[in-house]
Amino acid sequence: MGNIFAGSEVVELGIQIEKNGRDFYSVLIKQAHAEKAGNIFKYLASEEEKHILVFQKLLSGLEKYEPPQIYADDYVAYMKALAVEHIFTQPEKGKELAQKTKNDKEAVDLGIKFEEDSIVFYEGMKKVVPDFDIKTVEQLILQEQEHLKKLVGLKASL
Repeated sequence: MGNIFAGSEVVELGIQIEKNGRDFYSVLIKQAHAEKAGNIFKYLASEEEKHILVFQKLLSGLEKYEPPQIYADDYVAYMKALAVEHIFTQPEKGKELAQKTKNDKEAVDLGIKFEEDSIVFYEGMKKVVPDFDIKTVEQLILQEQEHLKKLVGLKASL
């Protein structure tokens, strides 16, 4: 297909991001010092699991879909840069980062970065999914924004 991401490739990256997020929060549940932190990490792990299912459903409809060629070089470079810079695009990265956290505050800071990066990546994803899937991606962005608010609130209480 040339040098442009297929919509399916971007959604597959979304699945990997969510899997790493799930793994990240799952490890943090066990490491949490504050009960409130543990409860929020548990909630976020279950939310990431739901997002994996949503992305898998999106992926099944994208098998033959390729985004329009109008997004050529600049857009490809942008999405590749986002994918490379996103903390959680590499397998097992979520567990690895969670295991290195020293306390709840550090874990929350990493979670905030993860959620912010995910929002930016999913905003870009809207350009490579078919029009009928844009609403689904927008709903995921809203959910990620809610996760971000929860983490910021938790950080303030630690």
